[in-house]
Amino acid sequence: MNPDRIVELVRTVPGVADLHSGAFGEVATYVGGRRVIGLRVGGRGTDRVEIHLTAEYPADLPALADTVRTRVAEHVDGVVDVVVEDVVAGTGAFGVSDSTRKQVPS
Repeated sequence: MNPDRIVELVRTVPGVADLHSGAFGEVATYVGGRRVIGLRVGGRGTDRVEIHLTAEYPADLPALADTVRTRVAEHVDGVVDVVVEDVVAGTGAFGVSDSTRKQVPS
């Protein structure tokens, strides 16, 4: 499982503003001496993948979480949990619009 690939997949889902590091920056995975924020891999003795994200308003949060879960589950083994940490104003909140998002092939 490639954490960078998971991040790319999540960021291409419409309605996802970005990944979120948690209230105190505690949600991260360490890869090659660097932190990949918003993603927790493993833990609890499983192949669990935990994705923490910021959604764009307006959003159907359960549907958004299901879309992210489905997209990531196709590329990993194990359980995929999605946590919506925050909601921000619609497209452009982080200077990213749907038309400028990096497209990642399936």
